[in-house]
Amino acid sequence: MFDLIVKGGTLPDGRVADIGIKGDRIAAVEPRLEAEAGEVIDAAGDLVSPPFVDPHFHMDATLSYGLPRVNASGTLLEGIGLWGELKEIMTLEGLKERALAYCDWAASMGLLHIRSHVDTCDDRLLGVQAMLEVREAVKPYIDLQLVAFPQDGVFRDPTAWDNTVRALDMGVDVVGGIPHFERTMAEGARSVTALCELAAERGLPVDLHCDETDDPMSRHVETLAMEAQRLGLQGRAVGSHLTSMHSMDNYYVSKLLPLMAEAGLAAIPNPLINIVLQGRHDSFPKRRGMTRVKELRAMGIPVAFGQDCVLDPWYSLGTADMLDVAFMGLHVAQMTHPEEMRACFSMVTEESAKVIGLEGYGLAPGCAASLVVLDAADPVDALRLRPARLAVVAKGKVVARSPRADAALSLLGRPGSVRRRRPVPGRA
Repeated sequence: MFDLIVKGGTLPDGRVADIGIKGDRIAAVEPRLEAEAGEVIDAAGDLVSPPFVDPHFHMDATLSYGLPRVNASGTLLEGIGLWGELKEIMTLEGLKERALAYCDWAASMGLLHIRSHVDTCDDRLLGVQAMLEVREAVKPYIDLQLVAFPQDGVFRDPTAWDNTVRALDMGVDVVGGIPHFERTMAEGARSVTALCELAAERGLPVDLHCDETDDPMSRHVETLAMEAQRLGLQGRAVGSHLTSMHSMDNYYVSKLLPLMAEAGLAAIPNPLINIVLQGRHDSFPKRRGMTRVKELRAMGIPVAFGQDCVLDPWYSLGTADMLDVAFMGLHVAQMTHPEEMRACFSMVTEESAKVIGLEGYGLAPGCAASLVVLDAADPVDALRLRPARLAVVAKGKVVARSPRADAALSLLGRPGSVRRRRPVPGRA
């Protein structure tokens, strides 16, 4: 007897299977389960995936677009300045209300794991307090990791170091930083060393906003690789953004990538935001603004796609749909071979889960009973359609349902409805 069976779904690897759930765990994954269940979800012909994972987000800023004004230039620096203005007027309740509303969006889209950076350049640590309370509130359905992020520079801001340590003492999970925003390259490199040492002392991961600039001489990821190896942080050190790599010469990159691989670094590009914020000083040709995804993966460096922003000082769009992120990522990275597109789907599911160190993630017996049923045939179809989430299961509970997005037609001699799924293969 199962509490829930998801019947006949197609898994990302192409297997067709029934998934039996007891409590908050997957109990069985078999071609056919002959057992009773409290509830059955018919997923025949549909894609059943582990939940989506966002490895890089800013939940303390989300849904604040227009407060107190919009980002007129569309640049990263104006966004940082605007965030500073917003911090002066934000309240604990406002922060929590926006974050919880976003988590509603995320649950509806099957996004059940989020790593969110939270600003520590505020002596009140209002955002930290709010996000810790949100983390507890959404625990039954969303796993929220928090990164202590000194937005204005851990050395550039006079109280940022102490506030970052305070945030970690309050229960924040990951050490963050922004070395390229320090006053000098030397100060940026010093911040990488100090933050990595802090992470090593506390046994925590480190995830730095690293080289989020068009400047090819911004090379703090090199220091991050060295410190990760020196301090034994292999497998728990991440460079997020890494956009300067799109401007570096190929010879230097040919040296850098092996260093990153040797140090066990992972990379988190953020396709939607990177291509909007970067290249703003270019006329034409205009740089893409995203790091070298294919080259990183070819070197064996784990890569996960992040969403970064939704309706905030840096980005005026967004829907909490990680398939939008992967869809943009595959276009900008030119990853259009079927296997590359499947890799892009993995970069917002399995690969992303590995990068942020999730345990018990996946579609196997013993894993957490969290999954999403999509109105798509397979991962490539899901990327093409960004389809309805027919059902979202979080820790054994169905938390969201959506209808199929079929359209009714009134066309002479044609079907009465249309579904934009891939046609049956093999028909000339």
